Amino acid sequence: MVKSENSKSETMSFTLPKTLRLELSAIIETGYYDSVSEFLRDAMRNILLNRKDLRIAIASVLYKERKISLGKAVEIIGTDIESVKKLFREKDIKLKRGVETREEIEEELKT
Repeated sequence: MVKSENSKSETMSFTLPKTLRLELSAIIETGYYDSVSEFLRDAMRNILLNRKDLRIAIASVLYKERKISLGKAVEIIGTDIESVKKLFREKDIKLKRGVETREEIEEELKT
């Protein structure tokens, strides 16, 4: 994974089966997308939009690992804060109270 210095984007590489690689190579020629990257971003957004269970799982992992705030978990899941608190309690995920690190303080101040 390569992180761009001036943006929040990262370059990732992964292995594809031959058939999928062939299909992706035709994406630009279809006229639907300007790049394979644009197509993949759209595909990921659509999967996440339609899979609430996956959004819950992702938010749970990221929150449990303290990589996101409760507010960000609410945003990812797409529900209200009380529902997320209840969901996390049911999953035995400890709710943190307030900011705990300097990075969290700085992130709080940004928002």
